[in-house]
Amino acid sequence: MEDIDRQIVEALATDGRASFTDLGKLTGLSTSAVHQRVKRLEQRGVITGYRAIVDLAQVGLPLSAFISIRPIDPSQPDDSPERLRDIREIESCYSVAGEESYILKVRVNAPNDLEELLARIRTAANVSTRTTIVLSTPYENRPVDL
Repeated sequence: MEDIDRQIVEALATDGRASFTDLGKLTGLSTSAVHQRVKRLEQRGVITGYRAIVDLAQVGLPLSAFISIRPIDPSQPDDSPERLRDIREIESCYSVAGEESYILKVRVNAPNDLEELLARIRTAANVSTRTTIVLSTPYENRPVDL
């Protein structure tokens, strides 16, 4: 990736609402040149989307947890992500190395909601779980240096 494209991607990762004019000032390119580069980055799949970052506590989801799962019967197909795809409380699913197969990042309103979610996950995917509740989040989703 060219240095200018890298600058554009870093700027958009920090502020997805940055204007083409602002990106042009940052990179020394014209607004139309920045627009063309952003379009190319989107077409190549480098930029995959834009989204609002929401304070989930403000919308009723203050409790975050990580749930490690592993199949009860390891001889069964490894299809947990597909079995859990429609459970909306699961924000992310990571395939991991180690004793567990996957780690799920979940958001719920209260401990009893987490308890109910754990039961649904165990039933839907036929897995055992190990849960870590998040006490606080000093930072999250920070843009990485490219």
